[in-house]
Amino acid sequence: MLLKVDPVQPEDDIIRQAAEVIRQGGLVAFPTETVYGLGANALNEEAVARIFVAKDRPAEDPLIVHIASIEDLRRVARELPPQVRVLSQAFWPGPLTLILPRAAAVPSNVTAGLDTVGVRMPAHAVALALIRAAGTPIAAPSANLFGRPSPTTAQHVLEDLGGRVDLILDGGPTPIGVESTVLDLSGERPVILRPGGLSREALSLVLEEIAVDTSALWREREEGRFPSPGLMEKHYAPRARLIFFRGAEQAMLAAMKEQVDQLLAAGKKVGLLLASEDRGLFAGYPVLIEDLGPGDNLGHIAARLFAAIRALDGQGVEVILARGFGAMGLGLAIEDRLAKAAGGRVVEVH
Repeated sequence: MLLKVDPVQPEDDIIRQAAEVIRQGGLVAFPTETVYGLGANALNEEAVARIFVAKDRPAEDPLIVHIASIEDLRRVARELPPQVRVLSQAFWPGPLTLILPRAAAVPSNVTAGLDTVGVRMPAHAVALALIRAAGTPIAAPSANLFGRPSPTTAQHVLEDLGGRVDLILDGGPTPIGVESTVLDLSGERPVILRPGGLSREALSLVLEEIAVDTSALWREREEGRFPSPGLMEKHYAPRARLIFFRGAEQAMLAAMKEQVDQLLAAGKKVGLLLASEDRGLFAGYPVLIEDLGPGDNLGHIAARLFAAIRALDGQGVEVILARGFGAMGLGLAIEDRLAKAAGGRVVEVH
């Protein structure tokens, strides 16, 4: 079932209906400020297990627990490192997930058997209203089949999970378009495991020393289990083969143009993810182009990214070429998503 809901002032009767599904152990897909989430009662092991089945998600990939108040932290986290207070005051509600010591009430399948749990407070009226009405923290990964581009509209959820969930709340497109930034506070110093909707630069205004580690080397460290979602080498991937180009802009675009020539000569159907100002370089080329917006508007590019990848996939392209936008601000999250969508097919140019 799909119900439209006001994204700013969600209707009480719709929220009550969705909350009852959560309380009964069901699954509800709902909008957040980042992407659509697939939610279940985070404290109900059987309900959480349904998430993994619906998404075809491997058990070693943990879920993020969503809360609606600071008081809820004590229900899901065993202890709170000193940085939690300043970070929550500065960035919650918002696209920041904190990795914290897991409370006993959180089932082990939420955390892939680890002793840590990812927690965030979403900045979306529908998500917050649903959590409050359900009366429980909600575990929610992205509401898509595992490994596919994340959903930023209810239609994306339907494409992947239609018939697999009890209820979809359609609150329109999500404003940020990439997942939350995951910050691990369980070690000696804060580490960004997954760049996302909150930039490293913004975090650095609050915490002096922040490392970034987006590698998939956690397999060796934790016997194949990951402390955060989004760490596998291939993720967010379309059906088409995606090749990601990054580096100096002019050299990057020249390399993409050369690759397009080779692919077209081989008879391939090609799609491009470009900035608005890049389109002229490919005028007259028999390719499909998704315009992500001006190259200096990273917020717009991030919001369009997954929808654009899905659009090219839907038009049956065989190969997608995507350009990078630097590693500053949201550019780091965009780069992370494209590199993982490429599954290692990354072309570095200088």
